[in-house]
Amino acid sequence: MFFTRRPSPQDVERFLRECSDLPLSYEPVGLAAEGRAGAGFDVDESVAVVGSGEAAFRRATAALARWGHFELGWVELLPKGAPIAPGAVVAVLVRHLGFWSLNGCRVVYSLGLDEDTEFGFAYGTLENHAESGEEIFRVSLRPDTGEVVYAIRAVSRPRAPLAKLGYPVTRLIQARFRRDSTRALARAILD
Repeated sequence: MFFTRRPSPQDVERFLRECSDLPLSYEPVGLAAEGRAGAGFDVDESVAVVGSGEAAFRRATAALARWGHFELGWVELLPKGAPIAPGAVVAVLVRHLGFWSLNGCRVVYSLGLDEDTEFGFAYGTLENHAESGEEIFRVSLRPDTGEVVYAIRAVSRPRAPLAKLGYPVTRLIQARFRRDSTRALARAILD
């Protein structure tokens, strides 16, 4: 959903209510875990060392759990403090190219059976999202080096007419998100 101004809190609440009944805009769930593109899907992955040691891993896990990787200034996740639990519905608010968009997502699965070395989750796009696909956010602690690694893997394709029309710009915005999200998580570890 596109806006010429920042949506009001009432607009966001209404959007989130509408999201609760919407289906995912893609299938199958797990598309990003497979890491392979279906027809028309792009696969993008970013992997970066954001810290070192168990304390940094715990801070990275806490930041990911509170959606700190979305604290970018030009992107916000709503509602603030949304749970990272399968079925949770969130809205991604993006300011780009002089307008705003709200995009519905649902947390579809958790990652990391060993919470001492890995934590993460995936969300999938709903039918009111400009894109169609799934995105994984994961932090891990490499036992051999002590490095804390933040990885994002997205499998997506444009869904909304504006996203299709502006496909090259959409791809630049997605790359910017991955870059800025990595910086935000690295900052959160230092706080």
